Amino acid sequence: MKKLTILAAVFAALALSAGNASAADAAKGKKVYNKCKACHALKAGKNKVGPTLHGVFGRKAAAVPGFKYSKAMKASGVTWDEESLRAYLKKPRKFIKGTRMAFAGIKKKKQMDNLIAYLKEATK
Repeated sequence: MKKLTILAAVFAALALSAGNASAADAAKGKKVYNKCKACHALKAGKNKVGPTLHGVFGRKAAAVPGFKYSKAMKASGVTWDEESLRAYLKKPRKFIKGTRMAFAGIKKKKQMDNLIAYLKEATK
C-alpha cells in the first residue's frame, strides 16, 4: 500500500510539472516581442510605423487616434482579443486582406503563447 501511495504522489508531481512546463512565459514573450518593437510601441499615445499596442485587448481595430490605418483595417470590424490577435499574428495578410502590416507572422505555438502572455501584461 505504501508503494502505491508513493507511486501516486510521484505520478501527480510529474503531471503537475508537465502542466507547468507548457504554461505561457511572459518573460520569454518579451523576447518574442522584439520582432514587433521596431514598428509597435507599448506606451500609450506612442505610434510608430504601426499603432501603439497599449490597451490593445478589447479595443476595436483601427481605433488608435492619430494613426492612419488601411481601408481594410478600418472595415475589418475586429475587436482585439486573444483569439483575434492569435489569428492576426499568425498570418496578418490572410486574417485581414489588404492590411499594410508587412509582418510574415508567428508560426510557433509556444512563441505565440509567450507573446500573448507578455502583451496581456505589458499593454494594460
